[in-house]
This record gives sequence, structure tokens and C-alpha cells, in this order.
Amino acid sequence: MHLFWSFSLFIIMVFVIGLYCIFVSYNLIRILIGVEVLIKAATLLIIVAGYITGREALAQSMVITLIVIEVVVVTVAVGVMLGIRSINNSLDARRIKSLKG
Repeated sequence: MHLFWSFSLFIIMVFVIGLYCIFVSYNLIRILIGVEVLIKAATLLIIVAGYITGREALAQSMVITLIVIEVVVVTVAVGVMLGIRSINNSLDARRIKSLKG
């Protein structure tokens, strides 16, 4: 059980770092990195929960599914960012409000 609390503290720290990166930055790349860090915290949480409950195989399959979904989301997000960059010449989230359509 001691292992659970040490990993839980680490997962909470990674989650807080991801939230900080999302809420403080206005750069879209940094916001995407913050989302990635949040997903990594969720991945770690699933692995620890699978280890504690004794269902490592289920946890591994869920993590692999999460990683595949994460890759698709990141690919689409980078494509949207490239489109925004070509229109605005900036990746500042505050300038997105001026986009129409």
C-alpha cells in the first residue's frame, strides 16, 4: 500500500503540472503539451490501479487503447494548429477569437 501512496503523489504532481501548463499559457503548442501531460497522468493512474487490483492485463489493454486515441487526437490538433498558423501567422490562443467561419 505504501507503493500506492507514493505513485499517487507523483500522479497528482503530474496532473497539476499539466493543468498549470494549460491554464497559464496562451501558446497552442504549450496547451497541447499540457493536455499530453494530463493524459500521461491518467495513463499512470490506470497502470497503478491495475497493479493494485491485480488486473494488469486489463490495465495494459486500456492504456494501449488510450495511447492510440491520444495519437489520433494529437494528430488532428496539430493539423488544426497548422491551419490556424497559416491564417493568423501566430499560435496565440487569444488571436483565435478573430477567426470567422
